[in-house]
Amino acid sequence: MNEKTERFKHHSKRIWKFFWHEDSLWSWLANIIVAFLIIKFIIYPLLGLLLGTSFPIVAVVSESMEHGLYGNTLCGQDLPQFQESFANYWQVCGAWYENYGITKTQFQNFPFPDGFRKGDVIILWRANEKNLQLGDVLIFQSVKAQPLIHRVVRIGEEDGEIFYQTKGDHNANSYQSLRETEISLDRVYGKGILRLPYLGWLKILFVDAVKPLGINIQR
Repeated sequence: MNEKTERFKHHSKRIWKFFWHEDSLWSWLANIIVAFLIIKFIIYPLLGLLLGTSFPIVAVVSESMEHGLYGNTLCGQDLPQFQESFANYWQVCGAWYENYGITKTQFQNFPFPDGFRKGDVIILWRANEKNLQLGDVLIFQSVKAQPLIHRVVRIGEEDGEIFYQTKGDHNANSYQSLRETEISLDRVYGKGILRLPYLGWLKILFVDAVKPLGINIQR
């Protein structure tokens, strides 16, 4: 066995011991960095290829899809007291959907009929004209830096081009200011197929923690 092979084995053993056996702050930080790099540059791209979208996993960073109170409001109404349930949600918000021809029964058969919460993680699937339907949850590019994830409430066509209108379940309306009244397919990243509760808080808490340090992270 030559000298280069011996040196390689020696350094490999030291690296292995550092990552898996050494109980130190530097070892802990190194493990976090390596895990982040593996997820970002290997697992995430592979999931993207498998699911057919550049955004296979997203963390929900706002309350716009929640069915409960936020700041004592729901669907633009001030409600000091509200017990969260689908029946109560529909009583407050249902009239808006009925004006769009969406019935209570239809809504209950939509994906994520009870919405989802800030801090949840949503798994996405590729979206196209053939698989997008009324009630699906879309992630799309708005005027903000980060994409939005809201529900399809209307599918229309203009000059031969399909477009989608969305609304956050918690919001009072679809907002033109967010460019969600006419969403073209080239602005759509995917549609939600699975909810993983609470896992997104890891990202949200990290982003909020570095804000006071002046570090700008897009989310």
